[in-house]
Amino acid sequence: MPTRLTPLEVSTLARDTAHTPAQIGTVDIFDAGPAGFDYERLISLIRDRVRYVPRYRQRIRSVPARLAGPVWADDEDFDLTFHVRRSALPRPGTREQLLQFVGRVMARRLDRSRPLWEMYLVEGLADNRFALLTKTHQCLVDGIETVDIGQVLLDAEPEPDDAADWTPGWHPAPAPTAVELVAGAVREAIADPEQALAHAQQTVSTALGVAGAVGGAVGEVVGGLATAFAPVTPGSLLRSRRPTEGPLTGPVSEQRRFATVSADLADFRAVRAEHQHTINDVVLAVIAGGLRAWLLTRGEAVPSTKRLTALVPMSVTDDDGEPSPLGSRVAPTLMSLPIGEPNPLMRLHQVGYGTQAHKDTGRAVGARSISDLAGFAPTTLHALGVRAAGGLARRQHDLLITNAPGPQLPLFAAGSRMVASYPVVPLEPNHLLAVGVTSYDGRVFLGLNADRDAIRDLDVLAQCLGDALEELVDTTARASATRQPTRKASPEARRAAARKAAARRAAAERAAVKRAAVKRALAPRPPSGRRDAPTPTAGGELPTPRRAAARQATARKAAATKKATASGATKAGTAKTGTAKTGTAKKTAKRTTTSTESRTTAKKTTTARAAKKAGAATRTTRPEEDGR
Repeated sequence: MPTRLTPLEVSTLARDTAHTPAQIGTVDIFDAGPAGFDYERLISLIRDRVRYVPRYRQRIRSVPARLAGPVWADDEDFDLTFHVRRSALPRPGTREQLLQFVGRVMARRLDRSRPLWEMYLVEGLADNRFALLTKTHQCLVDGIETVDIGQVLLDAEPEPDDAADWTPGWHPAPAPTAVELVAGAVREAIADPEQALAHAQQTVSTALGVAGAVGGAVGEVVGGLATAFAPVTPGSLLRSRRPTEGPLTGPVSEQRRFATVSADLADFRAVRAEHQHTINDVVLAVIAGGLRAWLLTRGEAVPSTKRLTALVPMSVTDDDGEPSPLGSRVAPTLMSLPIGEPNPLMRLHQVGYGTQAHKDTGRAVGARSISDLAGFAPTTLHALGVRAAGGLARRQHDLLITNAPGPQLPLFAAGSRMVASYPVVPLEPNHLLAVGVTSYDGRVFLGLNADRDAIRDLDVLAQCLGDALEELVDTTARASATRQPTRKASPEARRAAARKAAARRAAAERAAVKRAAVKRALAPRPPSGRRDAPTPTAGGELPTPRRAAARQATARKAAATKKATASGATKAGTAKTGTAKTGTAKKTAKRTTTSTESRTTAKKTTTARAAKKAGAATRTTRPEEDGR
């Protein structure tokens, strides 16, 4: 029995128009290597691997009278060469020529009468390289039963061994007739009336041209935090407002313009480690900085409060905490991009604060878990992100950003190494720009898909994104250089530091004691000798402090005179002894006696004079001065 399309897949078909085709693409660039790569080798590779994605050999069949939703049925006329096509650029093909080719191919809708996918081998690139452009309808990939074909074409080894996986040739199942389709719809209606009613509601929604009948409506953006989505009815979607007018919203034409940016993943990791954010936070901050610079080059005003709202699908876990197969459970989340903030670090912190609400739910799937999935999962994850975002009200956001981490090791297609992978995210109605981000083998690749008429300077935006990353990396390096590292020391190091500090304190105390002793030794001391006790005056009274001071001065003067006289006498005696070399000892003794008598006489004379002056001072002192 054919598999019926889910309501989400039916709504995706309803959104597919000539102006906004619901198809996602990937541009993979390979190094052909010494063995080379050609169209026949690609056909052989896809023929061997297409059995892993059986839906790539099925087409959509509608049920007569729309009694039920359409079904997937094997294409009896499946022709692999119709889907795998060959193109070439004039050698040596440039990057600009390849981007123009991608824009033209992605603007064309897929043929609904055949399986909804195409692949182009683009030869003639410089440096012996070629590109594979894959275009897949969004309803073809659900992440559970079907993944993107690019995920099964790549191998971790240049020459994988597929002999053990050999299976017999594929034969399509007979196409169901109209009677069988109607009978199947009736049986399903009897077995599951609720499901039949849901299909009927979906049919009405499709007739009205309303996409996303089973999608969710975006809640109001509060402070740039991630907002939950609640299911709504088709009627509520009809009452949705138009998108807010801005530089990235407006009527979408049928033409596309594509640009790419590549960067080193190590730069993103360095910023993440320094500021404790995630790679996704750094990516969003770089996009915000690039959009700010791009708008300024256009002469548009960008006030400090200016913000753009991005719809960012994120992989989450199921309610039991386990990741869904291939990250198929994707939750769209609103992120506020602070393009008005001129400081790159402040932009990063504001973005990180906005994404913290989603992280706190505990249901986010880490990049390592996603990158460990089998094959090259980013191609599938981008498709799932676009599917999840497509069924939502579009009045609340300005652009769509998908970010899918890939394996950090080289992958190969039939021996040729893949060197780059750029996602091509489709445009939504009234949205002029979409950005896809993929990390792979130490690099980060950004694909910018835009309306060709509305955004003619898309190459300027690509340059601004590269400059924004460089500015953020340089600012982070300067901030890190001015900040000393703070590491917690080990217990042994802390004990050694404590011992050293105690030794320094002891040495400082000993030095202080020595300095104090030296100061005391060098300090001036008062004159030695016993002072005479004060004697009463003639009237029986003790001398006043003034009189005592006078007596002390007189005594010091007498001592000085005595010392001077003795010194002079000694010098005179020494001089006479030296000049009278032939004198006798008797003459020397006589002179010594004379000198001693002279000193005694001088002492008596000095003492008499001092006593006379002290008595005069006592007589001249007024009575009223004694008590002062």
